[in-house]
Amino acid sequence: MSTLTVNGRQRAVDADPGTPILWALRDTLGMTGTKFGCGAALCGACTVHLDGQAIRSCVTPISAAEGKQITTIEAATDGSDRVGAAVHAAWIRNDVAQCGYCQSGQIMSAIALLKSLPRGKQPSVADIESAMAGNICRCGTYARIRAAIADAARSLA
Repeated sequence: MSTLTVNGRQRAVDADPGTPILWALRDTLGMTGTKFGCGAALCGACTVHLDGQAIRSCVTPISAAEGKQITTIEAATDGSDRVGAAVHAAWIRNDVAQCGYCQSGQIMSAIALLKSLPRGKQPSVADIESAMAGNICRCGTYARIRAAIADAARSLA
């Protein structure tokens, strides 16, 4: 039995400590916002935050999360987080999503980027490209993703 702190709540997870966080979230806790994509940390669909850092939950075992804070898309965009709310609103304004499958991972990576910058600093194109590297969008909405991140950063300034 492991105890994980997910979105500010302690949750008991009856799973092997080597179980990836993704499966604890989806199968044990019923939180389906975080998506399974490749299972090899290559696509970014499974991105969550672990103590504020964007990680690939499909390859990170629950043992690595004990005593740390996991934040999922459910909490990041519920309106309670200033940066998450700005990114979510910018995603809508910029009509980013097509199929939407990758969007939770894309949004979590974008939030991590904006939270890592000093308050008021605008991310450069290189900052955005670096932070979003490895987040694959099969629909090819990369230009809208970049525009939404820049839009969110401006709205936070």
